[in-house]
Amino acid sequence: MKQAPSIPISGERLTTDFYQQATATVAKALIGKAILHRVGAVWLGGWIVETEAYLHVRDPASHSARGLTASNRSMFQAPGTLYVYPIHAKHCLNAVTESAGQGAAVLIRAIEPVWGTERMQSHRGPVNMRRLTAGPAMLCQALDIDRRDDGRSLTHDPDLGIFEASEVPPRAVATTRRIGISKSAHRMLRFVDPQSPFLSRPYRKK
Repeated sequence: MKQAPSIPISGERLTTDFYQQATATVAKALIGKAILHRVGAVWLGGWIVETEAYLHVRDPASHSARGLTASNRSMFQAPGTLYVYPIHAKHCLNAVTESAGQGAAVLIRAIEPVWGTERMQSHRGPVNMRRLTAGPAMLCQALDIDRRDDGRSLTHDPDLGIFEASEVPPRAVATTRRIGISKSAHRMLRFVDPQSPFLSRPYRKK
């Protein structure tokens, strides 16, 4: 039997304790971490450069604001659960945070593509490398993640996870308003690597 390819970085998988922190803390700390998804014999992924926090209290932009439903059930599961939801026939991926039952998560908006870029390009079509994963729907398409992956564990799934690479220096993190929403648009809950060219929308210091 052919052995599955090993994870392409030397680093520790983020554990439940990491995701149990306050959602904004997790969203900020995820900048510079590596997200990886194994598809067949190929690992796909890159460095996280943009996130948004969606809170379980006083946040009408959060999916949990309408309470537990069949479609957002994974958002109320254990910290470190993958919550994938559909949007305009595409998908967005989130890491569930804090305690089970609360309904908080971090939307991963963009990564710097590093591993399996040829496969990711085959999923996305002929696009510029800077646009390959520069947006939540583009990211899911490139990583081959859809609604069928909803509920998978980022902490235990051998083919999916977020990792800290000890040999990589920490990145600068800037905070901005969330984008693409109409409710609670003033909240400063978007976190970015301000120097990254792979953001879904360029960072502009005000």
